[in-house]
Amino acid sequence: MNSLLSRLRTGGGPLLGLLVTWALFALLAGGTFTRWPNQELMLLQTAVVGIAAIGATWIITSGGIDLAVGSNIAFSGMVGALALRAGAGFWLASLATIASGAAIGFATGALVTGALARLAMATAAAVGLWFVARGMTMPLPLLLPALAFGATWWATRRLPWLLPLGPFIVTLGSWGALRGLAKGLGDNQPIYFPADAQLTALMGPGGALLPLGVWILFAAVALGAIALRYTVFGRHTIALGSNRDTARLCGIDTVRVERSAYVLGGACAGLAAVLQLSFLSMGDPTTAQGYELKAIAAAVIGGASLSGGEGSIVGALLGAFVMTVVDNGCTKLGLDNWVQEVATGAIILGAVALDRWRHRR
Repeated sequence: MNSLLSRLRTGGGPLLGLLVTWALFALLAGGTFTRWPNQELMLLQTAVVGIAAIGATWIITSGGIDLAVGSNIAFSGMVGALALRAGAGFWLASLATIASGAAIGFATGALVTGALARLAMATAAAVGLWFVARGMTMPLPLLLPALAFGATWWATRRLPWLLPLGPFIVTLGSWGALRGLAKGLGDNQPIYFPADAQLTALMGPGGALLPLGVWILFAAVALGAIALRYTVFGRHTIALGSNRDTARLCGIDTVRVERSAYVLGGACAGLAAVLQLSFLSMGDPTTAQGYELKAIAAAVIGGASLSGGEGSIVGALLGAFVMTVVDNGCTKLGLDNWVQEVATGAIILGAVALDRWRHRR
């Protein structure tokens, strides 16, 4: 009986909260909220936050935190916009965008696990080769710095100096640094690129009942849920977040698992940046502000514990839907932005309180 109640709290709670929230705004706003075009818009808006929440769930489950998700989306989106403007096709630009997000995740994981010296040396090599490759044609300016980084990282793999840094401090610093780099890439201006039919189709109308970006969200949720619960890496991630010392004594390579969780979270931010590029049709260095809070709140609403060791990918999707419904519902009611911000803050506080209550139970 207790096990059933626990499953209802962690699994049925987010769904019940979503249904109640949607019904409340449907009652207050009426047809302007319940019409299908508005539902489709909310699905599109959730696609970006939902994919970011998948990555946040992996990181939180491992016992970490990422406060730079929104900045990572903005930076990766600017990289993708630069690639598109330089003539790269849809696939290469998308790969560059996702790889940029994953690279940021890798750097974050390296700093958290203590590989500061290796990261500094590899980054210096990549930056140096990037200046050499700037005059070359695509894709060399993208590939050569990555190769330099990888080669230097491999060559310095036995460096003994380790200096682990707290994930809160690392991601708080990268939150501001990445936002600044995103603005620097565009010289404080958005980056516009020629229209690309494949990119536009991701978040545009059409597709099988729903836009392609929404199906990408559902596919990412399905793969993430299966991986977290039924793969060795998923089990190791849960074990790491539950008790790091016990996981290490059981033979788990905790450094590799923790670093991989941040890489996965960064890759999800990069994929979210691709959808954001499609939604905006430009690279905007100011986009995705506050998305880190929405992603974390969605993960916690969905059942992730800020203490680590617990997480639900499907729950994170439901939590992201809750955040989107609140934003959209407030807009349909004609409420000012400050009301939406207050509501978002209240949801975050409620999510943290829910996490503490679940832990005490």
